[in-house]
Amino acid sequence: MNSALTSGRLRLGVNIDHVATIRNARGGDHPDPVRAAEIVAAVGGDGITAHLREDRRHIRDEDLARIQAATSLPLNLEMAATDEMLEIALRHKPHAACIVPERREERTTEGGLDAAGQHNRLAPIVARLSDAGIRVSLFIAPEPRQIEAAMKLGAPVVELHTGEYAHAEGDARAVELRRIADMAALAARNGIEPHAGHGLTYENVQPIAAIPQLAELNIGHYLIGEAIFVGLDTAVRRMRDLMDEAR
Repeated sequence: MNSALTSGRLRLGVNIDHVATIRNARGGDHPDPVRAAEIVAAVGGDGITAHLREDRRHIRDEDLARIQAATSLPLNLEMAATDEMLEIALRHKPHAACIVPERREERTTEGGLDAAGQHNRLAPIVARLSDAGIRVSLFIAPEPRQIEAAMKLGAPVVELHTGEYAHAEGDARAVELRRIADMAALAARNGIEPHAGHGLTYENVQPIAAIPQLAELNIGHYLIGEAIFVGLDTAVRRMRDLMDEAR
């Protein structure tokens, strides 16, 4: 069983995409996402997440090797299920590859991957990544059929999409929280390590962090936004403290 589940410590992966978004808005090299990765490592983050999109709107190809060289933290590469992204992942060999849905017109990842409906497309990609020693994760909605699909695909990790929870209010949020908790438990019972992420903030993270089966949260946009006001080191430390309090 994963040590995060036995020890109770919940890992924090920090998505640094939007440091690159700011850089790319003006061109040039500043602010450098590699510097963000170094700060995350210095303040106790557990991993770096970066989404190399097909349109390269934030992270660029050359950023991946630079991030891997700058810190010993594991790199979680978010990627679409395309031949191009598969070859890039195989070339860079990140610690993990999280397969996500991707539509060019979306501002951010909207909803989870339909692992159940795309089994035939995903199966060879999951197999090739796994054969290369890359830990495969599927970014899915908290639904039984998607957990079952992850089992059939042999994915060792699922990341449960928390966007519906983050956007819900009142009783609806409680319903979404229950769904996430139930699916985290279902995944763990079937030998899949459950992670979670999307839309998590200081205000809503603790009920998610309290779900005992979850091993990792991946948080990006909110932390980079907070960093504008308080600095990235302070923002990450605050999130880390809230997660620890919940456990």
